[in-house]
Amino acid sequence: MSTRDHGGNLDDARATYGAGGWIDLSTGINRRPYPVPQLPASVWTALPTAQAQQDLIAAAARAYGAAPATILPLAGAQAAIQLYPRLRPAEQAAVLSPTYNEHAAALRGAGWRVRTAETPGALAGADLAVVVNPNNPDGQSFEPGALAALATQVGLLVVDESFADPVPERSLAGRVGDRVLVLRSFGKFYGLAGVRLGFALAGAGLRARLHDMAGPWAVSGPAQFIGTLALRDDGWARDTRRRLAADAARLDALARRAGWRLVGGTELFRTYATPDAAQAQDRLARRHIWSRVFPYSATWIRLGLPDGAEWDRVEAALGGLSDG
Repeated sequence: MSTRDHGGNLDDARATYGAGGWIDLSTGINRRPYPVPQLPASVWTALPTAQAQQDLIAAAARAYGAAPATILPLAGAQAAIQLYPRLRPAEQAAVLSPTYNEHAAALRGAGWRVRTAETPGALAGADLAVVVNPNNPDGQSFEPGALAALATQVGLLVVDESFADPVPERSLAGRVGDRVLVLRSFGKFYGLAGVRLGFALAGAGLRARLHDMAGPWAVSGPAQFIGTLALRDDGWARDTRRRLAADAARLDALARRAGWRLVGGTELFRTYATPDAAQAQDRLARRHIWSRVFPYSATWIRLGLPDGAEWDRVEAALGGLSDG
């Protein structure tokens, strides 16, 4: 079994720097999660019900501005990434890069020939093309109209919108079809990655095939309950978008004082250019703050957004970097 490079690898940090009160900023997961109430006993003891699934689909359709018939709940966006390479015969795929590495890995694992592309225009002609919008880790973002036009130039366009919740106006969720597949993550914006919930949005044909691949009970009862509750909470989503935007600006200011240059990001993570990313990660880790660096860049470092009292430790750590 191959191991791929990811954030969230806090076990590695502990093994190198010791146990203790870590602040894990190596992912783009909201550090202030949706408040989960006590769950009914039935969601733990009974199989997930068809009605609970329909309630979840209705809540997601409303939150994402999509038709309920296009939405398939899955065990995270990652589950969709494992499935969609099997929707078409394995031929030539193109992935807008650099980006989340699971797309290319899943495609190659299913027999696809994968090339990387540096611009959306370079994706044209591919049998399957992948765009992460907004992109991870550089935050590059694309207008829905431009992506819809791109879909006419490829066999199947997969748009991974795992970080789109803070910018719903960028979503292609309302324009899916049999040549456009959209992936959504629940756990990142709602800060509940352990729930393992996500969605594939597609036209009837693609959705039916994905449903068959996923099999029955692809989403747990607790995930159905929590997802429905959170996706219906417009006030929480609105307040969270506002807070994350302010926090992103706050982290950018601290990074500038440390001598880092903003590469890009979203309202859930920020990516900076540093003189030496490995050294910067090491110095933060010695203060038990874990970050994300990338095998393809010696200078990029990515940080999620701290919350609450974490800000004091992050500010002190970044101030220490600026002091040399």
